[in-house]
Formats: sequence, structure tokens, C-alpha cells
Amino acid sequence: MNFNSIVIGSEDPKRLADYYTKLFGKPTMDDGSYYGWQLGGGFLTIGPHDQVHGKNREPGRIIWNIETPDVAAEFAKLKAAGATVVKEPYDPAESSGMLIGTFTDPDNNYFQLMSPMDAAAVEAMQEAAAAKK
Repeated sequence: MNFNSIVIGSEDPKRLADYYTKLFGKPTMDDGSYYGWQLGGGFLTIGPHDQVHGKNREPGRIIWNIETPDVAAEFAKLKAAGATVVKEPYDPAESSGMLIGTFTDPDNNYFQLMSPMDAAAVEAMQEAAAAKK
């Protein structure tokens, strides 16, 4: 299997499309009601959904991630482009060297920039967590 995309349903997909266009540039796909961006090997789609109304009341339930080796620089670029910051970049294990920064969109859906999660990064996080105990 290969997880390769996410669809975000919205009562106002055009508003979300405008927001994500500021951050990621012109959509790769735009049919007037669905909008999409190729982000590395994954695809983000925004579109209408009849079961979605208003803002997300539980934005931490599903958080989608964009991996980058330079979280701080990419975070600064997105913030300068108008991204709404939830949490500035931080190291989740406090000494792993990994960074995560969190944003939200106008519908209150969270997304994050994060350092690559290879085996070495996971091991460093585990060691940092064990050292705290």
C-alpha cells in the first residue's frame, strides 16, 4: 500500500484554496470546486463536502504533515506568506534534533512541517525520551 494524498472537505473550499495558494502557489489541479497541490510525493485536495459545516471543532484529531530537512526556514517562508501559526518549531523530545512546527487553515485544520522521520531520527527521539526518565 502507499498512502499518497489527503482530501479536506469544506463548506467553503474556495476560501481554503485561496489560503493554500498563498502558501503553496497555484494549484496543480483546479476545476472550480476542487483544488489540489502536489507536495513532494503527496497530494493535497480541497473540495466541497455536504457533511462539513463551519470550522473544525477538534483540529488536533487529524494533523497532516509536510516533511522538510529545514523546518525553521520553511516555517519562516510559510509564516511570511500568511500561514496562521499554532506553534513555532519545537523539538518534541527536547534534544532529538527533530523539529515540528504547526499551522492552521481558515477551517481550523492543523498541518505541520516536520523533520524527516528516518530510523536515526526515531532512535534519537527514543534515546532522548529514555534519558528524561
